[in-house]
Amino acid sequence: MMPRELQFEVGDVRFAAQQWGSAGTPVIALHGWLDNSASFAVLAPQLEGVQLLALDMAGHGQSGHRGRFNPYNIWQDVGEVFAIAEQMGWQKFGLLGHSRGAIVTMLCAGTFPERISHLGLIDGLWPQPVRAEDAPAQLASSILQLQVQQEKQPPVYSDREAAVQARINGRFALSRRAAVLLTERGLRPAGGGLTWSTDPQLLAASAVKLTQEQVEAFVQRITAPVKLVLAREGLSKMFEQYQENLAAFPHIEVEAIAGGHHLHMEAESLKIAAVFNDLFSR
Repeated sequence: MMPRELQFEVGDVRFAAQQWGSAGTPVIALHGWLDNSASFAVLAPQLEGVQLLALDMAGHGQSGHRGRFNPYNIWQDVGEVFAIAEQMGWQKFGLLGHSRGAIVTMLCAGTFPERISHLGLIDGLWPQPVRAEDAPAQLASSILQLQVQQEKQPPVYSDREAAVQARINGRFALSRRAAVLLTERGLRPAGGGLTWSTDPQLLAASAVKLTQEQVEAFVQRITAPVKLVLAREGLSKMFEQYQENLAAFPHIEVEAIAGGHHLHMEAESLKIAAVFNDLFSR
């Protein structure tokens, strides 16, 4: 199943997207940090009864960048998701998110719960909360890191294969197939070679982060049925008490599946498709 390419204008940012399917439950899919909509290229054809719109989020893939000295705060993405849903004519729709994209979908479902029909999450749910007293240091860190990114030169690769190898050897282990998919949608020409199309400002810290109480307020407002797939070798191993903290939210159905952080792009995609086919059929 080949996706259809779509574009949207929201404010000063042009968004690119891929759509699989033209009938069924409308679902917007959001990828993880430094990934792009190709994150769903393996899973999307296995989903039944949905029309899946996978976005290249701002600063990622083939979408435009925010202005200079503008940090990428997760709440900015929330408004953009609903703006794109309006352009699609979707008053009520489902959400599917991976990692950072899962965090944004959770915020969307807590902000306008009446508009979200289903919420599917892949190895991500909430941002790491901060203490209120850490807010000044967080803002200072964001400003300083943005300044650094203005002066840094992005890496330039001699060819596509060199970039694929860089993705394979990145922070999270990826198969070659997954790395190729993400790389092909995430490159642009530069300096006689190729570099990432992602905005370097994504590497700077957020200006403000949510406290534990704020995170819980969003989660508690969700009314849609929720399925969270946790990778056994993913984020829950990186953050202490991740699964224990989920016990406070019984309305979130959790299924742990063997695999790494990008398990939805790997052999485990069949198991994950079964989980979300059950969710989106409700």
